[in-house]
Amino acid sequence: MQLMLLALVFLVIIVLLAKRRPLYQAIFGGLVMTVVLFRMSPMDVMQQVLKVFTSWTSMSVLFSLYFITFLQRMLEARKQIKLAQQDLNGLFHNRRVNAAVAPMFIGLLPSAAAMILCGDIVKDASDGYLERKEQAYVTSWFRHMPESFLPTYSGVLLMLTLSGVPLPQFMLGMLVPMAVLGLLGYWPYLHRLPKDPGTPKSENRTQDAINLAKHLWSIPFALFLILVCGIQVVPAVVITIVIAAVVYKFGVKELGTMAVSAFEKKQLLNSFLVLVLKEFVAFTGILETLPGLLETLPIPAFLVFALLFFVGTMVSGTSGIIALGTPLAFAAIEGGMPLMVLLMCMTHAASQISPIHVCLTIAADYYHISLGDLIKKTTRSSLIFAVSMIGYYLVLRMVV
Repeated sequence: MQLMLLALVFLVIIVLLAKRRPLYQAIFGGLVMTVVLFRMSPMDVMQQVLKVFTSWTSMSVLFSLYFITFLQRMLEARKQIKLAQQDLNGLFHNRRVNAAVAPMFIGLLPSAAAMILCGDIVKDASDGYLERKEQAYVTSWFRHMPESFLPTYSGVLLMLTLSGVPLPQFMLGMLVPMAVLGLLGYWPYLHRLPKDPGTPKSENRTQDAINLAKHLWSIPFALFLILVCGIQVVPAVVITIVIAAVVYKFGVKELGTMAVSAFEKKQLLNSFLVLVLKEFVAFTGILETLPGLLETLPIPAFLVFALLFFVGTMVSGTSGIIALGTPLAFAAIEGGMPLMVLLMCMTHAASQISPIHVCLTIAADYYHISLGDLIKKTTRSSLIFAVSMIGYYLVLRMVV
């Protein structure tokens, strides 16, 4: 009975999204349905909402989103990412590298607006060799590769928090998926590009490498603090911001302007509501009964959740399905790192063909094609990736 009620909550969210309502409205609708169907009292509602404010694991998601956006504003103000693309051109002197690696560098930062910068780079490297639909595919595919495994993205951070999987273990498990993503992005179109970018060869590649490090130091530095020094994401990014403010000589007025612009209300509101919904679902007690219910299904439990995450991402985006599905999956399956790798890969594959993924809309607009054209180009690669990751999960379960 509880599972059916929870299915109705999912249905409300899906229907609202299908009617093109904003994500925050869809999640809020799910919250209202949860309150009604599970007969939550006003005190119950207040207690679950307060859990988000009193839990650092929840609040760190919101703080990290804000500070990473702040860092992005700083880099944009000093044109560091565009300068890094020029350094790559001198360093590698290769169109294919520019079209693939530069968007991946930009993809280190979680912002839909970064898609425009990626489009500039890919278009410059591939004009005359790829059609606009193909350029859009390359731009979107490589820009989103870091989104599948870096803790600078809310989806990865949220799933790490909910699953309890250590970050180093997860990133180690993602090495093979990253290689597969790279191959799927390269072979359809990038191999058709000539390597010569049509510019003079660099006379000093050592200097180009030094300049690249100068222009991109803040991003790998933040990752170094997180992965090597063991500092949590929020303080690591704050430390990077403080150092960057000194290095780039930002004034108080400039920092104040960026502090305001970095507060993206819609993104923060969506994330907050997702965290509240997670607490509401936990309140229902469905996690305790789910393992027994899954045993009655005719397919393996891991495949049930793989499909759930794929379809859920298609219709509701990554944050919603991660918040709803991760506690259920790890309560039903003793999965550890292999399960998180599988679920994140399924989420990533589905996000590349989801009509509610705002980055896809920006890419389609940039190249003056329809969203359907881009999704058609990406569907084959996404499905190949999803199926191959099911096989990879089975291998991981045998060796881990």
